Amino acid sequence: MSRSRAPEVATLRVMAQTLAIFYGFGGAAGLLITAGAGPGAHRPVLLALALTALAAAVVVGRWGARWPRPAFDVVVGAATVLISIGVLVSPDPATALASAALFAFVVVDAHLFFTGRRAWVHLALAVGAVTAALHASGQVPPATALGLDAVLVGLGVVIRRLVIRASGASRDPLTGLRNRRGFDEALDELLSEAARTREPLSAALLDVDHFKLVNDTYGHEAGDRVLCRVADVWQTELPAGAVLARHGGDEFSLLLPGTRGPDALALVRRICALHADVPLSCGVTQHATGDSASQLMRGADRALYDAKLLGRGRAELFPGPAVRPDGALPGVRPPRG
Repeated sequence: MSRSRAPEVATLRVMAQTLAIFYGFGGAAGLLITAGAGPGAHRPVLLALALTALAAAVVVGRWGARWPRPAFDVVVGAATVLISIGVLVSPDPATALASAALFAFVVVDAHLFFTGRRAWVHLALAVGAVTAALHASGQVPPATALGLDAVLVGLGVVIRRLVIRASGASRDPLTGLRNRRGFDEALDELLSEAARTREPLSAALLDVDHFKLVNDTYGHEAGDRVLCRVADVWQTELPAGAVLARHGGDEFSLLLPGTRGPDALALVRRICALHADVPLSCGVTQHATGDSASQLMRGADRALYDAKLLGRGRAELFPGPAVRPDGALPGVRPPRG
């Protein structure tokens, strides 16, 4: 996983659910911290902060999956502000440290879901905020504040390493694209989102024509270069939000959320025309309400075979003109490659 790419787990739904959980537990912890704090003018402020966190948990859990990704930076940054205020108004060292410990939620969330650079920015903000707040409160010695900083940094480093290792399990080592496992995870997520939003979703299968001949004639290293070129070219041309994966062997799979079948077909044909030096046969289909993941990909697979039957080096949409009224493809399925 590169630093410029968000972790595989960072889907909008998972991000919203996790952030809602953190806000919920943070708010519950705030209520307990308020109950344990001594009497004084600070208690209404601590209580208000806790209730704000609980309200945020409800809002994020209910609507967060529909937000654009930059909105999550704002919500995580807001958590840093709330916790900092809690530390500042704490009446005693125990309450200040208990409030500061909530920064762990910020660090974990940022390193689970953001790109490397954004995660470290949030970590730096959290460390700076907790250090400044503890110093301003006058409740905790500087060395103790630095000790907490070390815990937060260590937590961020470990979480990031684990996320990178976990993401590697969903990546194809040759092309750097998602592998079949990563594609299936993305497909499940996008199908759920399409069912919720009623937005269109299209899928495509891309097959390198005569790939076996390339391997047999020029060697497997040449075949690997062809696969890497397909990955590089298509990643450059595809719109944001598209999911491209190496489905297996010389076959690639593509998901285009928010795109109808005819538009997806036009996009695939345009990219193929721009890079005709790597001939591809492509099958495109659009998700129909109620279809499962296997039904969606079965449509793309049938469109791919349709393209092969019609002469390779082309893209077809399922259902298309080469499909008989009974839904079967004419003739015999051609071999891959």
